Amino acid sequence: MGVSKGFTKKYRVTVLVYHETYNQIDDAITREPEIKSWRRSKKNALVETLNPRWTDLSVKLFGRL
Repeated sequence: MGVSKGFTKKYRVTVLVYHETYNQIDDAITREPEIKSWRRSKKNALVETLNPRWTDLSVKLFGRL
């Protein structure tokens, strides 16, 4: 991890705790800035609705990394 420039490398993000799936790319593109504009507490509450233990979802979604 951390091989490309950007947020995940800069902040050493290594755990995936939340994701959303969309059938249309336009829907995902619209949703991203909406979530990014939220306060941290609202983002945390969103994660906790589907992943209250904050477990790493990357293995479930992508297999062993």
